Amino acid sequence: MEEYTLLRQFADSWMLLLLFVFFVGIVIWVFRPGASKEYKDTANIPFRHQDKPATSKEARQ
Repeated sequence: MEEYTLLRQFADSWMLLLLFVFFVGIVIWVFRPGASKEYKDTANIPFRHQDKPATSKEARQ
């Protein structure tokens, strides 16, 4: 069996399945319960402390 044919069969079957499972895992990770607070906090970073830099105490929060 040629190497190309073997790799092509692997890519068409098991690698496709592996990448699909990886994709589903990422989607589940993003939409897991409790993730929205983390994402909202990260999305609001540019809007914090518009008039002055954060103090050390505020930056640790």
